[in-house]
Amino acid sequence: MLLYWLFSYIIGNFLTAWWIGKWKKIDLRKERSGNLGARNAGAVLGKSAFLLTFLGDALKGVGVIYIGFYFQYSLEFIAIAGGAVILGHLFPFWLKGKGGKGIATFIGVAGAIEPTLFGILVICFIIIMALLRSATLSMTIAFSAYAILTWIIPVFASLWPLSIAILIILLRHRLDIVESWDKRWWKKQL
Repeated sequence: MLLYWLFSYIIGNFLTAWWIGKWKKIDLRKERSGNLGARNAGAVLGKSAFLLTFLGDALKGVGVIYIGFYFQYSLEFIAIAGGAVILGHLFPFWLKGKGGKGIATFIGVAGAIEPTLFGILVICFIIIMALLRSATLSMTIAFSAYAILTWIIPVFASLWPLSIAILIILLRHRLDIVESWDKRWWKKQL
């Protein structure tokens, strides 16, 4: 079990944006936000880099979950591995803990481990996005709803490790959240 979790963390260390940047001879850590995620890759290298990074980071999350299903581990142990792959993405040991922000990897993990709860997250995101017109704030609320549901709905209780990963993801996004909040139209009305 520990080997599965360690393997998951190491898989998380594979940062798609870093490899795409290397291929394009650009160190994304020195460009714009310095983040090794899909958003920064897209901002610096274009839409194809965004898409490739998003898919690569999401698929490593999916892969870790399906390995756990293959070996028939308990859902809670698989969720811990999901948290480990996300932590590997956020804090890669070989880059001194400076990785991506975890959204794509979380989406891969969440979609693979429990499609129903992931569907709730997506619906929540779409509704909030229609109301607020802010992807960052919509993501914050949808991810928070996901975390809360793992604690209050018994059928999702085994997924509690992902609520911890969400908390860390939101902490990594705190500056983006504050910036998005400050740009909202209601702030201008006051």
